[in-house]
Amino acid sequence: MSFQDFGSLGEFIAAIATLITLIYLSAQIRQTNLITRAQFGHGLTHRLYDRFFNTAKDKEFSEFIAKDWAADDLEDSEKSRVTWFTIMLLVDIFDVYDKVKQGLVEEKHLEMRVHMLSTGIFRSPIGSRVWLFWSNVRDAEFVSWFEKNILDPTTAKEKLERLREKNPELYEEQNSKNTVFRLD
Repeated sequence: MSFQDFGSLGEFIAAIATLITLIYLSAQIRQTNLITRAQFGHGLTHRLYDRFFNTAKDKEFSEFIAKDWAADDLEDSEKSRVTWFTIMLLVDIFDVYDKVKQGLVEEKHLEMRVHMLSTGIFRSPIGSRVWLFWSNVRDAEFVSWFEKNILDPTTAKEKLERLREKNPELYEEQNSKNTVFRLD
């Protein structure tokens, strides 16, 4: 074998090593992306869990959440709490919507929030004002999506009707005094 043959063999081995390295790096990038998506998803789920858990363990806050936020008899401090709670929900949906669009989390995280928010929080007087104020910071695509999926009472009624069909015993007037789910 000549020096030229050894050089060619070395180049061939280097090319194979480069190809193997690229395949390995591709697998590592894919794995990192999966881990990142899982971490984002876990963080979003944990955020909801914390909110639910804190509501369940805090009697005073649970009573506040159970109030009719569209009522005229809310005290100023309650109106302020409703405003900040509504802003928190809005920032949360901004974040989740953006992460879904970027492919960082599964759409189920957004669907859970849409399901909860379509019950009417943003159709209350305070919720409407919060949305009017914050809608200016989002693009037209998001505003249209939000108004169709969260604000549109027709969409909410359709969802509630599907729930009623699946669980009629939960929605019979004599069995439920549920005031949390608003459709007006």
